[in-house]
Amino acid sequence: MASNTSGTKSPKGKKSVGPKPGEFPGKIIDIDVSSEMAGSFLEYAYSVIYSRALPDARDGLKPVHRRILHQMADMGLRPEKGHVKSARVVGEVMGKLHPHGDTAIYDALVRMAQSFSMRLPLIDGHGNFGSLDSGPAAMRYTEARLAQSAMAMVAEADENTVDFSPNYDGQILEPLVLPAAYPNLLVNGGSGIAVGMATNMAPHNLGEVIAATKFLIENPGASLKQLMKYIPGPDFPTGGQLVGSEGVREAYATGKGSFKVRATVEITKITSRKMGITIKELPFTIGPEKVVERIADLAKAKKIQGISDIIDLTDGKTGTNVVIELKNGFEPEQVLEQLYKLTPMEDAFSINAVALVNGRPQTLGLKELLQVFISHRIEVVRRRSEFRKAKANARLTLVDGLLKAIIDIDKVIKIIRNSDDAAIAKEVLMKNFKLNDEQATYILDMPLRRLTKMSKLELESEQKELSSAIEQLRILLSSEERIRKQVAVELVAVGKAFATPRKTVILPAS
Repeated sequence: MASNTSGTKSPKGKKSVGPKPGEFPGKIIDIDVSSEMAGSFLEYAYSVIYSRALPDARDGLKPVHRRILHQMADMGLRPEKGHVKSARVVGEVMGKLHPHGDTAIYDALVRMAQSFSMRLPLIDGHGNFGSLDSGPAAMRYTEARLAQSAMAMVAEADENTVDFSPNYDGQILEPLVLPAAYPNLLVNGGSGIAVGMATNMAPHNLGEVIAATKFLIENPGASLKQLMKYIPGPDFPTGGQLVGSEGVREAYATGKGSFKVRATVEITKITSRKMGITIKELPFTIGPEKVVERIADLAKAKKIQGISDIIDLTDGKTGTNVVIELKNGFEPEQVLEQLYKLTPMEDAFSINAVALVNGRPQTLGLKELLQVFISHRIEVVRRRSEFRKAKANARLTLVDGLLKAIIDIDKVIKIIRNSDDAAIAKEVLMKNFKLNDEQATYILDMPLRRLTKMSKLELESEQKELSSAIEQLRILLSSEERIRKQVAVELVAVGKAFATPRKTVILPAS
């Protein structure tokens, strides 16, 4: 039965509850469902790609990671300060910058603190931040602060080095990218799944990446072969052995490629009669419990012969330590070959180097990744130098004014005391001491006790230092080549501070 919308009684004698004509003014627009769904899905896809899943090629961070680091810096959680509850950090990030749920934020924070996930951890965590086989404790139990390496990512953000934009509610500003003093995307890698695309980046050794970046700065036309002399392949935080370099070379050339990573093992005597295989390092993201379980299942099903026992001695201090006891009469090398073939002791790693460049997703090879970072750092150093030069010029103007006034401080005080108001005092000061408006205002705003205690020698010394700094910055800004050299110098300093020896051994293809 059709509903009665006229407000009259229904056949059962009850008044209709439907709207009266004209009660809801407006008009209904007919739309095509398929085009509306396509448009809505496209907007969703853009949101996932740009706001969640893909890292920026300049700082190597997704929005959630960038927001965590920026907010922690804003909270003053520096390496020399104490740890605070992770829940507090998550709350600040969620409330101010990233309104997408606390779980996603905490998961991102945890990953940046895990030494087995990041080649150069960005967060100094205190408490149980998990392992390859188990998750972390709840955020109310763990504590965090920025690692020293993170300071190199966020430093100088307040010197107009990067652009800021309003946060989700327009109340505060957040950086669109961090200054990033080293190529974080290559160093720490990353992964993400967007709509219709995905990214998977391998971590690398910081010292090698910086050496290659410096070489490319000095030799813009460098070939991939030359760059691979500095970066022969990924360097995983969990070590392992990379087998063959053909897949690595393909990934560096095209942005896509795969290769195999093996566990690092030692063949030793367990007793006078028994041999054993000790697993010391596993492929990236593979935990010992998974390997032990797989080996036990294969041994039980008799798909691998010669294993008598498996002992997992892994702990947080000594690292991976899984001992596989062999039966008498079996050759360790033959058993090991089967282990590589049938268990996660050998795993494939696929590189799909997709990142945002100028707001658009692109697949990048090694040279392109380094070039994007170099361009970013050149821009950061240029903007930082311009900011510092303008700041030094502003201070020099004030010091020049103080030096003029300090010559006859008694006259300055007399003018201020005898003037009816500040405007008159400023006008007289400008006339008598040849000051500009800014200099006269600064002198008037300064407490009298500070003005009388000022030393001419100190001001002259500051004037000289400021003039020297301004000249150096002017020289730096006068040439693109000088800025490139400055970028290289700063990269070398970062390398000296944070570089560590390579962990992953590169083996020839078998």
